[in-house]
Amino acid sequence: MPETLLVLDPGSLTTVQDLGRFGWQSLGVPLSGGLDPYAVRAGNLLVGNKQTAAVLEMTVTGTTLAVMRPACLAVTGAQATIKVNAQSKPPWQSFAVQPGDVLRIGQVVQGCRMYLAVSGGIDVPVIMGSRSTSVDAGLGGYFGRSLHKGDIISISPPTNLPGPRAAPPGFIPEMPSHISLRCLLGPQENFFAHLQSTLLKSQYTVSARADRRGVRLDGPAVEHVHDSPGRVLSEPSLPGNIQIPGDGQPIILLVEQTVGGYAKAATVISSDLRRLAQAVPGTAVSLQAVSLQKAHQLLTDSRQRIRALEKELPL
Repeated sequence: MPETLLVLDPGSLTTVQDLGRFGWQSLGVPLSGGLDPYAVRAGNLLVGNKQTAAVLEMTVTGTTLAVMRPACLAVTGAQATIKVNAQSKPPWQSFAVQPGDVLRIGQVVQGCRMYLAVSGGIDVPVIMGSRSTSVDAGLGGYFGRSLHKGDIISISPPTNLPGPRAAPPGFIPEMPSHISLRCLLGPQENFFAHLQSTLLKSQYTVSARADRRGVRLDGPAVEHVHDSPGRVLSEPSLPGNIQIPGDGQPIILLVEQTVGGYAKAATVISSDLRRLAQAVPGTAVSLQAVSLQKAHQLLTDSRQRIRALEKELPL
């Protein structure tokens, strides 16, 4: 496990993530994983890793790292200033670093979360099939927590070390100030009145009450029907579930929650959740209902996009 990176400044919240911890939700273990899986996959492809390799996820503010061993790096996701020593580096492109270099990733200027991929992948223990961190559970990643100053990050020996390369412009997502999220109605849409004229016709904004568990939206209240219990017996929840608490302000769940007691009016489709993960407070959000058939087609489209990027950046 070559010790490769020394944390000089961890930023506001930097954790080790991969594509998630699947198959344990029935035991109350959350999925975790990078909230923008497309950026995780792209970063790994840029540095010659398998798409499942672990990366660093940075939220809003980046991190400063001292390089201890030669490596190939790439930063994807949100836009921010990237410098090696005094030299600027572009996002969505790989670049080499040498011992003694200092990598500085600044605060985001567009989007919310950045991802640092390193040739070989971040080397932390695999727990329940994943290297991802669940900070609330103290599980996985770097001792189950976010990075601290003085931490030393080890990297697995790379199996493939390609030369510098870049994601084609058409594969770099935009970070707009207004996002549209497509959703499936249910499972408890009958608990709510006027969904078509509130949840599905109004503009909401991302509130400051947002983390890896979920994002609360501010906007027109979604009204419960007069005989609705408002709450349900705690039941399994999934990323994308739109819970409606008593104040009527929607909460869209992400990857660190496994059960919930608020009724769910709709569920954002998985291929759109990365847009929400990149939304900072104040971002405008609208919701659009789609059919299950359409949701399946959109998922297929997103998988085809990854396969197309694989062809542009072969291992």
